Amino acid sequence: MDKKSFKNKVEGFSKFSKEEKINWIEKNYFENTPNPILKKYWNNDISLQKIHDEFTENTISNFYLPLGAAPNFLIDKKDYTIPMVIEESSVIAAACKAAKFWRTKGGFKTSIKSFKKTGQVHFIYSGNKTDLMDFFKINKSKFFEDCNSITSNMVKRGGGIIDIELLDKTNDIENYFQLNAIFDTVDSMGANFINSCLEQFASTLKNEAIKSTQLKTETYPIDVIMSILSNYVPECLVRAEVSCNVNSLSIQNGLSGKEYADKFIQAIEIAKTQTTRAVTHNKGIMNGIDSVVIATGNDFRAVEAGVHAYAAKDGNYKSLTDASLIEDVFKFWIEIPLALGTVGGITNLHPLVKWSLNLLGNPDAKDLMKIVAVAGLAQNFGAINSLITTGIQKGHMKMHLINILNSLDANENEKNKLLDIFKTNIVSYSSVKKELENLRNNEF
Repeated sequence: MDKKSFKNKVEGFSKFSKEEKINWIEKNYFENTPNPILKKYWNNDISLQKIHDEFTENTISNFYLPLGAAPNFLIDKKDYTIPMVIEESSVIAAACKAAKFWRTKGGFKTSIKSFKKTGQVHFIYSGNKTDLMDFFKINKSKFFEDCNSITSNMVKRGGGIIDIELLDKTNDIENYFQLNAIFDTVDSMGANFINSCLEQFASTLKNEAIKSTQLKTETYPIDVIMSILSNYVPECLVRAEVSCNVNSLSIQNGLSGKEYADKFIQAIEIAKTQTTRAVTHNKGIMNGIDSVVIATGNDFRAVEAGVHAYAAKDGNYKSLTDASLIEDVFKFWIEIPLALGTVGGITNLHPLVKWSLNLLGNPDAKDLMKIVAVAGLAQNFGAINSLITTGIQKGHMKMHLINILNSLDANENEKNKLLDIFKTNIVSYSSVKKELENLRNNEF
């Protein structure tokens, strides 16, 4: 291989200062051309910047996303203004519109359906299955006992290990078994807690197996493959819903309340049966959910993975929301798995996360699940409402107009004039560019 292929190899990069990291990157990838942009995004408060630096490895700058607020949410008869971190221009506007619409109709109602999280010790055992099952029954209490030092604080808070079970997975993989553990992590997302317990379970499993004459581990050793929590949390489930008399639905684009409800329900049915639609349908839901998850310092990648797996739990990927019209009552709801925390992680470290949680009244984990589910439902209502009436692009491109103008370097005077022009005209990049060019040509 050509030696030039290794020209950008570096040793000890993590030990470089931020300045040294940036200098190395500029030298090797930007022809040694300094660019002040990275340092412009450093925080002037050194102590605050240090907090951000230590969130991850090899930090060179901060990557900012807008933090917005969506007011007028009435959830279980309580007022909320919801913090949302997202760069997509129409999302917060749609959430605000949905909040105002449903506020006059009783608001959002929520409930926690279940609150359990799981993790597994994955292992291989080629000996007798019955012997393994008997061994587990005899030693089950030992798994709890060996975790006492890990679980004591969680137990004091009302959580801990709910149960441990041995699962036979040999139909999936030869000689493959799981120790499946169920947890209540109270107000923490609980990843570190769960993983610590699981690793202790693995140690207990191996140690007790060696002592057992029943398992004959000299011939049939237990081989632990890994111990890890699952981000699939179908038993950490929250429901949010809205409902009203069908006559209370606003008449839009010439649709009566009944016609509007029928069309809305049909749109949901399409997303329940057509994967091509369901993916985009659920992506819109996640616009609302992810933005609040990020604002509150939670793991949106874990939430995304678990939610999309749940959408496919019946064998086909489908809508996360549903709707009905029974005896003139229109109902729209979501049931969704959300493993969230309000303590631990960066919730007590990131200043804006702390601010966001304060804005929400410092909710516990269950209340945060409810708020996040409502954000997803509101977002989906806004999307479907647009799709079955005016179409998605009218509102979306209006909100996107300012981004187009910024990309074309429009000044404030030009922005104001073009915002007025496009109050009635269709927004597209080419149409905006043309109008801006006309405006500039006419100025001379």
